Amino acid sequence: MKNLSTFTAGTIAMLCCATSVFAQVTASADASATIVTPISITKTADMNFGNVAVQSTTAGTVVLAPDNSRTKTGGVTLPATTGTISAAIFTVSGEGSYTYTITLPSSVTITNAGNNMTVNTFTSTPSGTGTLSSGTQTLKVGATLNVAAGQAAGTYTSATPFNVTINYN
Repeated sequence: MKNLSTFTAGTIAMLCCATSVFAQVTASADASATIVTPISITKTADMNFGNVAVQSTTAGTVVLAPDNSRTKTGGVTLPATTGTISAAIFTVSGEGSYTYTITLPSSVTITNAGNNMTVNTFTSTPSGTGTLSSGTQTLKVGATLNVAAGQAAGTYTSATPFNVTINYN
């Protein structure tokens, strides 16, 4: 019986020691980071709605699409002598194959000698998000020009440029 008690006590002691030997294990890992090419945007061309005429009694709009096409509503006419028509054009550059979000302004005011017109409903191609397939992409921006009835003649410009914001997704 004494041998059995000694054997049991020895077994218990070994199990306790074995448990403490396996109680702690360690693994290692490396840390790394990749810095990607910063995203940037550069203006290539300003927005220009071209020549526009308006009736003295009826307001209207000119919608300039990103592809430089124009449509009109209300009392606006688009003369045969079109003038310069151009959607705003930007070049977006960054890391190849990355996507980015596009944030367009809500509106901008253009003025001429105290007379104002509002430019709003901005649209773009690509719309909402873009992909830098080869590290660059052309971004074209159109908008709607709101013309008042009897709007005064002249060249209207924005006092400050409008902003187009891009961010990596």
